[in-house]
Amino acid sequence: MNYHFQAHRQVRKNLLDILQNTSHEDLLLIPDGFNNNLYWNIAHTVATQQLLHYYLSGNPFRIDKYWIETYKKGTLPNLNVQKSEVEDLEFLLTETSKILMKDYDSDFFSDYTPYTTSFGMDLKSIQDAIIFNNMHESLHYGYVMSQKRAILGEKY
Repeated sequence: MNYHFQAHRQVRKNLLDILQNTSHEDLLLIPDGFNNNLYWNIAHTVATQQLLHYYLSGNPFRIDKYWIETYKKGTLPNLNVQKSEVEDLEFLLTETSKILMKDYDSDFFSDYTPYTTSFGMDLKSIQDAIIFNNMHESLHYGYVMSQKRAILGEKY
């Protein structure tokens, strides 16, 4: 699983770089042809990771439930995000990855409720969930890169 944790840290590092190096205005802009923004996609990865790993294993979330309720699948982007919330998300991107690794090493995920994702993947264990979550976060990283490209094009 070390490789999968390394991949998780890398995609989170890539998302953090965009979060830290994009203007607040651009983070919240919904580009033409999209129904959400850069910020929502990044926050959504944190919320979904908690649901796939902690909720489905019967464990408490490692983040405030606000993040899950606000950024889970089916939610709409919040266009009134304060800069302090962006800073909180920067922290969560890094810390939830570290906590996941510690919890995994501590055998925190001994139970897991099987779940079929909307992508059509059957998750039967925490290992399945970690691998799928990396794919999910990479998908949203791709959306973020496309949205950023669309935003840059809209400015010229």
